[in-house]
Amino acid sequence: MGNKIHKASDVTREYDLKEILGTGSFATVKRAIKKSDKKEYAIKIIKKSKLKPEELAVVHDEVEIMHKVAHPNCAKLYDMFENKKKVFMVLELLSGGELFDRIVAKLSYSEKEASDLIRSIADAIKYLHSIGVVHRDLKPENLIYESEQTEMIKITDFGLAKFAKNVKMETACGTPGYVAPEVLKGDAYGPPVDLWSLGVILFILLCGFPPFFHDCTTALYRQIRKGQYEFSDPYWTDISAEAKDLVSKLLTVDPKLRYTPQQVLDHPWISGGKASVAKFGDSYGSRMELMLARRTLRRGVKTIIALNKFKRALVSL
Repeated sequence: MGNKIHKASDVTREYDLKEILGTGSFATVKRAIKKSDKKEYAIKIIKKSKLKPEELAVVHDEVEIMHKVAHPNCAKLYDMFENKKKVFMVLELLSGGELFDRIVAKLSYSEKEASDLIRSIADAIKYLHSIGVVHRDLKPENLIYESEQTEMIKITDFGLAKFAKNVKMETACGTPGYVAPEVLKGDAYGPPVDLWSLGVILFILLCGFPPFFHDCTTALYRQIRKGQYEFSDPYWTDISAEAKDLVSKLLTVDPKLRYTPQQVLDHPWISGGKASVAKFGDSYGSRMELMLARRTLRRGVKTIIALNKFKRALVSL
């Protein structure tokens, strides 16, 4: 691993740990100030006792991947400390909130804003794939703004990311609603899974609701496997043909035919000034608020990690 692993005592020697920013089942994130330059960071504190050996290995994989990632639209790992009980990841402090929360707070959005955002994410995906990294869990919750004052978006949470250059992956992982068809089919898969997730995000950005939705997980996966979605009126009536074309190029079931990051960047809706600056209607904000409320209710549904967790939902497909 390229990271230098310090003694745990070095954490408090170098950083003042402040208030808790967030908590999870096995980790706590705290704001921290580096003593030498007074800069702010986020320190993710992971309790090893809460993890199985294979889960701890995933944490070390995340550290290794993030240590090699250097792109303005990807969250940065600055340092890592470890002792017998805990792992400490010193991360870039992102205070601008999640993507969809920002949109709801603004009460308006446009194709041009969506186009600019997708350009940034596609550029980051292109970079990640160029160094052999597949994120495997792109979703709105993992797209965080740098600060409340900027439009700089960052891809975060590399917990499911994998070094997979010239290697096909088979482990079923991802988040329901954003996972690619080839993953659900149990096929070997590769970098195109990230582009499918980008297509789902773009679809939601344009209309305020997801392309695939069903309370029954089995039915949801059936929709995804078949690529069953619609540009239904009146929600898509005023959306440009170019925007719809890019969505369809990303939500292509066959990964070999799905757009690459470069093709996304070259698409006229991204690079040719075809995205409208007109604001979406008032109902757009209401749909986004409803979607966020539903997502909050489903927070208890954990990200799918292991193949056997998929099998129960796939058995009747």
